[in-house]
Amino acid sequence: MQRNGGGVGVGGQPWVLRRVRLTWLSFMLFFILVFFPLIAHYYLTTIDEAGGPDKRMFGPRPGGELCEAKHVQDLCRIRESVSEELLQLEAKRQELNGEIARLNLRIEACKRSIDSAKQDLLQLKNVISQTEHSYKELMAQNQPKLSLPVRLLPDKDDPGLPPPKSSRSCRLRSCFDYARCPLTSGFPVYVYDTSSYSWGDYLDPLVKQAFAASVKSNIYVTDNPSIACLYLVLVGELQESSSPQPSPAELEKQLKALPYWRSDGHNHVLVHLSRKSMTQNFLYNVSAGRAAVAQSTFLEQQYREGFDLVVSPLVHALSEPNFLEVPPQVPVKRKYLFTFQGERVESLRSSLQEAPPQSFEEEMEGDPPADYDDRIIGTLKAVQDSHLDQVLVEFTCKNPRSSLPTEWALCGEREDRLEVLKTSTFALVIAAGDGQLVASAGCGMRLFEALEVGAIPVVLGDHSRLPYHQFIRWSEAAIIVPKPRVTELHFLLRSLSDNDMLAMRRQGRFLWETYFSTSENVLNTILASIRTSIQVPAAPIKEEPAHEIPHKAGKLAGTDANLADNGDLDLGPVETEPPYASPRYLRNFTYTASDIYRAWNRAPGPFHLFPHTPLDPVLPSEAKFLGSGTGFRPIGGGTGGSGKEFQAALGGNVPREQFTVVMLTYEREEVLMNSLERLNGLPYLNKVVVVWNSPKPPSDDLLWPDIGLPIVVVRTEKNSLNNRFLPWDAVETEAILSIDDDAHLRHDEIMFGFRVWREARDRIVGFPGRYHAWDVNHQSWLYNSNYSCELSMVLTGAAFFHKYYAYLYSYVMPQAIRDMVDEYINCEDIAMNFLVSHITRKPPIKVTSRWTFRCPGCPQALSHDDSHFHERHKCINFFVKVYGYMPLLYTQFRVDSVLFKTRLPHDKTKCFKFI
Repeated sequence: MQRNGGGVGVGGQPWVLRRVRLTWLSFMLFFILVFFPLIAHYYLTTIDEAGGPDKRMFGPRPGGELCEAKHVQDLCRIRESVSEELLQLEAKRQELNGEIARLNLRIEACKRSIDSAKQDLLQLKNVISQTEHSYKELMAQNQPKLSLPVRLLPDKDDPGLPPPKSSRSCRLRSCFDYARCPLTSGFPVYVYDTSSYSWGDYLDPLVKQAFAASVKSNIYVTDNPSIACLYLVLVGELQESSSPQPSPAELEKQLKALPYWRSDGHNHVLVHLSRKSMTQNFLYNVSAGRAAVAQSTFLEQQYREGFDLVVSPLVHALSEPNFLEVPPQVPVKRKYLFTFQGERVESLRSSLQEAPPQSFEEEMEGDPPADYDDRIIGTLKAVQDSHLDQVLVEFTCKNPRSSLPTEWALCGEREDRLEVLKTSTFALVIAAGDGQLVASAGCGMRLFEALEVGAIPVVLGDHSRLPYHQFIRWSEAAIIVPKPRVTELHFLLRSLSDNDMLAMRRQGRFLWETYFSTSENVLNTILASIRTSIQVPAAPIKEEPAHEIPHKAGKLAGTDANLADNGDLDLGPVETEPPYASPRYLRNFTYTASDIYRAWNRAPGPFHLFPHTPLDPVLPSEAKFLGSGTGFRPIGGGTGGSGKEFQAALGGNVPREQFTVVMLTYEREEVLMNSLERLNGLPYLNKVVVVWNSPKPPSDDLLWPDIGLPIVVVRTEKNSLNNRFLPWDAVETEAILSIDDDAHLRHDEIMFGFRVWREARDRIVGFPGRYHAWDVNHQSWLYNSNYSCELSMVLTGAAFFHKYYAYLYSYVMPQAIRDMVDEYINCEDIAMNFLVSHITRKPPIKVTSRWTFRCPGCPQALSHDDSHFHERHKCINFFVKVYGYMPLLYTQFRVDSVLFKTRLPHDKTKCFKFI
């Protein structure tokens, strides 16, 4: 037991020693490995800091001394090699990044090229489709495109016509030589000089002077008698003189002595213009042969229906009517319901009892007419005494004018009669008591004065022939009743509504202005009546020659992203072919009888105001009126196009059409160039006509943008805002986009407006809306430009209109309006709105909700001047006086694009909605 225990103790001592040794050895190793490096590092650092920079042993040394050591040089070379490789890799990386960027740009450019090519392909397909459609239409119609007709003129005299039974039975078919008036002759008219025949010395000097002035300005008059279709001879009115006048036999002899009378006087017209109510009918006993007679007084046995012509009296011989003195057409009802002032001339029978028949009045024989005049006097006096309405009837005159037997003489002076008529709603015109006097200068004078001041004529006597009755539907401007119905006259007049009376008054004003008011209108009406009867088209109205200013085209214009960014919406093809003008001369000679009646007898509308040829019966869609051969076309929707077809084609009844931009500018070259650049890429644009309104020409170094279409710069004679609406011959399309040089419109807005105009071609379609208002305090009209849901005008600074209205504005609209535009240098847009509303009786159409369209940063326009609005107030009130009423009409209708830029699936219908 003990030895075992001792063995353990003895035997355990080496194990303890070994453990102590291991612990000491571990401690020493730890000390050597941990503390010795720290002590060495501290020691070395202390030595390095104690010495200067030159004595450092371990720090960086200048001049690369460290690398002098052989074992370090290898490391330096490795470092330099690695740095060089890194620099090379960085350069390669940057080069690869640049190449990637260039490739990305090329990819984007390729994508754009592909999209552009797709658009071009779609447009080419669209053009091809439209061309094929037009070709099929032409083939189906078998109607070639017409050009200006060749003028045909007679080359020799007609050998002679078969004589009629008597000169009293003359009609156009038997007494007129159609061979001298081909359809394409242009209707040349030769007028005899009054000094070439002896009785010209007896003519009224005022009539001769007025007739000569009218002949000088007439477009049909020719100096070459050998090509003439018609020959005019002025035979009256004769002046009042104590010297003996030529007898009927002598007058007949002198007629036959005319150089181109050709034995029977065919194609001659004897014109007798009356200035007095008592006019000489000395042609009654003169054999006129085959010559037609145009005068105001006719007996029934003298008048040849359809051959002779009843004309209006010549009241304003050399003076122009003063529109400011013409009373307004409203209010409709005036002080008196009707008026009549006249004195009955001694009856025919009593005046002929003492002497045998000698003159034309004395040869009026037959049964005496029913004496309705006494019944008329009694009935009208009874109405006046009843005091149901205010009427004025006077059957005796202090100073009666000379008149024919059985006719009611005019009372007093013309100025006094007009003052009474200005207060009359209706004016009675009582026909002559004897039915054989079918037309007289006295009745014509009463009719003229009533129409002049807006009194609705009431003609008692349905046997009377009113002026130009073959062509004018007088029932739209006058009330014609038989004399036996005089007892019902009061009831008839009271039964008419205000709208009916206003329509008749407006029609009467139109007839007076167009056919009766001046000597020029009277002559034009006579010629137009004859030309219409023989079915010769009227001569084309003149166009304003565009004297182009040479200019240099600069770089290709870019496209403003703000104006032309339409996404993938196809607004329409940008024409790659030459500009397409509107078709001309489509209906020159194919008018019908219905067209004749429609043109002569409608109220003032798009078929009525015919300058130079006031009775032209042909619709204005014909070349002879519009000059350019264009006019209103039938309007309506398309052929059911939807989806892409709607966007890619115009559709409608005129599937191929373009428009012309007319831009007025004045010495704002930079603004103008920017506006022209914005038109680049605009679909359906034919050309741009820049009206250079400044006397100073453009700068010589000015570079005009190249927009891929003609830019015609027109020189004007003077600075006038009326130049905006001149019918320039450079405009070859029906559609005109009138736009200011500082207007800012997007392409989609312009295209939208163009599509809307095609559905309403007779109206102004545009963007900036305005309206007029009545000032109760000052009893006058005001111009208002405030934002409103209601409007009555669309300013022509950004609007579409038909070229037809350019002719009317420049040649037909009263000159007083254009003069005021020049005086104020303002209001031309208001004047155009007045004109179109007066013609159509429709308001303009506003598209989109935008109210102003001025470009940002443009110079200040004239419209910002304080006097601008005061001048426009004055313009509106002046225009109302000229027209006689307020033609502007209010509307709350506005056209907005609902689905115009919306892309729907092809199985869905794309539509064009109006709100």
